[in-house]
Amino acid sequence: MPTDTPSESFEFKLAALFDLFSYPVFPISETMSQPDSTSDPLEIQPIHQPVTGEIQPPGSKSITNRALVIAALAEGESTLQGTLASDDTRVMLESLKRLGISWTQAAADQIRIEGCGGKIPAQKADLWLENSGTSIRFLTALCAIGQGEYLLDGNQRMRQRPIRDLVTTLSSLGVDLECLEKNGCPPVSVKANGLTGGLARIEGGISSQFLSGLLMAAPYADNVLDIEVASELVSVPYIEMTLDVMQQFGVEVQTPDLRHFRISPSRYQGRVYQIEPDASAASYFFALAAITGGRVTIPGLNRKAMQGDVHFVDVLEEMGCEVHWGENSITVQGRELRGIDIDMNAISDTAQTLAAVAVFAQGPTRVRNVAHMRVKETDRVSAVVTELQRLGIHTVEHEDGYEIHPGQIQPATIETYDDHRMAMSFSLIGLRVPGIRIANPGCTAKTYPRFFEDLERLVSPFR
Repeated sequence: MPTDTPSESFEFKLAALFDLFSYPVFPISETMSQPDSTSDPLEIQPIHQPVTGEIQPPGSKSITNRALVIAALAEGESTLQGTLASDDTRVMLESLKRLGISWTQAAADQIRIEGCGGKIPAQKADLWLENSGTSIRFLTALCAIGQGEYLLDGNQRMRQRPIRDLVTTLSSLGVDLECLEKNGCPPVSVKANGLTGGLARIEGGISSQFLSGLLMAAPYADNVLDIEVASELVSVPYIEMTLDVMQQFGVEVQTPDLRHFRISPSRYQGRVYQIEPDASAASYFFALAAITGGRVTIPGLNRKAMQGDVHFVDVLEEMGCEVHWGENSITVQGRELRGIDIDMNAISDTAQTLAAVAVFAQGPTRVRNVAHMRVKETDRVSAVVTELQRLGIHTVEHEDGYEIHPGQIQPATIETYDDHRMAMSFSLIGLRVPGIRIANPGCTAKTYPRFFEDLERLVSPFR
């Protein structure tokens, strides 16, 4: 591996970067202003030997935000353990507070929340969701069961992200909703008088979050709600996750095929609920083992994990790695890597991680069926292609993905497009190649504020 040392150390810049995250956990802001998440580029210092170790990422963002919504609607108090502290969960908690939901920070990773029993206290609220897709989509559905007027908005990128399919479906159930810019994107005005129940059809080809939001609100409809998915459903494991969390809080959904759902009027019950480590975040450390020929273990995850992204390790196994499944851990042992041709629709949040691994494989890698990545935090298909080309890697963009041809990697500053997954994925390349700088590394605060600290702790013994 390269032995060049950057002129300014990774550790020095890391210390400066941590100043960005000195705010209290889950602060409640008094205004609707956006925080400035920009930060100076961070140069990644290469390591020189295989990485061996164990690390546990923070709690799953996807499970945390689902559990927060469901606990907010439940009867009685819930204690959520292992919660993630990040921008996405912060804006969710701020918004629940604005809706009149009472919660307290019991510990750094523990939230106590007093459920409203399906009766949203606030009759009027303005909710600022920055660029949190789960938050704005889940809360649009939650507000629909209320009695009042609500406005949901976000930053410039959020105002480009689609929500029309959810708005259309909720409108068919008697809710008065409107995309104020008339473009099918936020801001969204909700004038709610409850859900009527009946038959609802929803599109599934852009985001599974539309369906998840509707499912979580459905028990509070006036009558039985039957939901039909009108097109191919992307990211199916996230729907299975939603159903699992709903069940853990006492609501069963009848579904013969994950395309038809029947939900009877019912109530969630407050409980103590443990949240798994984030499998999407774990993918970066599994990838670290793959690209260095090392061995990394993540405790708290196993084959029975509700997060589909645990199966990123199956992708690495197909590329040549060894995977060891424990009762309460997963270990990846890096081996010589080979390119693959793979459909990543179900685990698209790890497609950028795979791109970072693919540049070190023998032969090309083709990623397919991830066109829905184009409407995430950024157009992730185009962003991956652009930044790999910036590194000198021959990469072909397709409508549904990309094809990566490994080659000589050249130094470059990687643009991250305010996308946490671009920053975390491309930082891995810098651990093998000198001169890789990550622009705006602070954007990882969206889901993993301490990512670079955890990464440094794991790799520092191997420099």
